[in-house]
Amino acid sequence: MRDLLLQCAGVGAIIVALIHGYLGEAKVFPRATIEPARLRTLIRLVWQASTVAWIGCGVLLFAVPWMDSTSARRWIVLTMIGVFGFSACANAWATRGRHFGWMALTAVVAMAAAGY
Repeated sequence: MRDLLLQCAGVGAIIVALIHGYLGEAKVFPRATIEPARLRTLIRLVWQASTVAWIGCGVLLFAVPWMDSTSARRWIVLTMIGVFGFSACANAWATRGRHFGWMALTAVVAMAAAGY
């Protein structure tokens, strides 16, 4: 059951990351006025870097059940709980709880913690 929870957390993390990347490109950046253009490109790439990082975190969570090292398993899960936990808190604070992102990130944290 623990392994299934970790894999669900991994899939959830990947889904959240893909939604994050899509919404940034479809909703945020078309409306944003950022000058100079070079800075706009930089901010867009930093936004998508977090998308790629969250996908990588999700892949690691999904793969943890097949790892032979208990120590690696623990460190990966604890690190991902920290990464997604901070992201959930930051999202909830920045949006004053009016955005669904913090709830999705909290679900990933809860599944990862339960699978720990």
